[in-house]
Amino acid sequence: MSVQKIQIFDTTLRDGEQVPGCKLNMDEKLVIANQLELLGVDVIEAGFPVSSPGDFEAVKAIARQTKHATVCGLTRAVENDIRVAAEALKGAARPRIHTGIGTSELHVKYKLRTSQENVIERAIAAVKLAKSFVEDVEFYAEDAGRTDNEFLARVCEEVIKAGATVLNIPDTTGYCLPEEYGAKIKYLVENVKGVDKVTLSTHCHNDLGLATANSIAGVINGARQIECTINGVGERAGNTALEEVVMILRQHPYLNLDTNINTKLLSLTSAMVSDMMRMPVQANKAIVGANAFSHSSGIHQDGVIKHRETYEIIDPKDVGVSDSSIVLTARSGRAALAYRLQKLGYTFDKETLDKAYASFLQMADQKKEVVDKDLHHIVEQENLVAAN
Repeated sequence: MSVQKIQIFDTTLRDGEQVPGCKLNMDEKLVIANQLELLGVDVIEAGFPVSSPGDFEAVKAIARQTKHATVCGLTRAVENDIRVAAEALKGAARPRIHTGIGTSELHVKYKLRTSQENVIERAIAAVKLAKSFVEDVEFYAEDAGRTDNEFLARVCEEVIKAGATVLNIPDTTGYCLPEEYGAKIKYLVENVKGVDKVTLSTHCHNDLGLATANSIAGVINGARQIECTINGVGERAGNTALEEVVMILRQHPYLNLDTNINTKLLSLTSAMVSDMMRMPVQANKAIVGANAFSHSSGIHQDGVIKHRETYEIIDPKDVGVSDSSIVLTARSGRAALAYRLQKLGYTFDKETLDKAYASFLQMADQKKEVVDKDLHHIVEQENLVAAN
């Protein structure tokens, strides 16, 4: 079976930047947008042009700078939003307007205070207006995760007729279980007339820690675009993490799904976004966390030293990390100590290593981590002699 490409829609500069304290200036946005293009993302959602003059100018500048990726601007299903977005995107080689409206009962009844029929009318009008400016129009059905599937299918059919090219099915509140979200995508694939002419997209939030799992369930069931952010940044508990979905697809080739992402740039891009957004990456974060390729358990260290794949399913170099880390703690064994000593130029016979290990354990019980400087100290203090 041939490998199908999954489009990566990066919304770090729009959904990610909505996080309190993560505001980026124009120069920072341009640097990140350039890095996203180098990374190989297919779509850069550059901002919400009508939200502020600064966001308008940023979208405009990113549109002019970007040569290969599609540049997208978000709007509500509001005429002025759409016109402003179209103006901001004028200089883009591949412009896309992303418009939409809430479709769940909660949104229709309490947020929009209208009827389902009115929602459909507004959705159609928004897509038609966007289509008059650009060929590529993405429609989002906000809170699709909690929208009745039959009504959601009706909305999707109507916006396809109006000219939508991409249908975004967001789990806006991160509520769905993977099997529920996957089933929703499958239902749309099987029940929406004209769905074969458009791209279905996932946009999952992480309120219950299921954003990545839901996105993967979505593409397994027929979606062909994943909306995500670097490091999973985003409102509340964040969005689907780009690095996670990309590496899941890469590490499971039997799915026959892959992306255009240059994975060797993932670590660098993660660090750049973390620094510019002043948003630290948790140490145990998958793929890009400081501990993602670090080993401190003696059992794990012994296995990794003998054969990396015993405890690592990803080669660190594949994501731009130079090597695995053997971290020496009180849980480390002789194999790890010998490995680190060899890196420093010390090779000992068994008896000398045992002596070094006894001193090491005494130090390790006092410190959280034993570093190279400490190992030099042990060798000098114990007057250890290297093997011939």
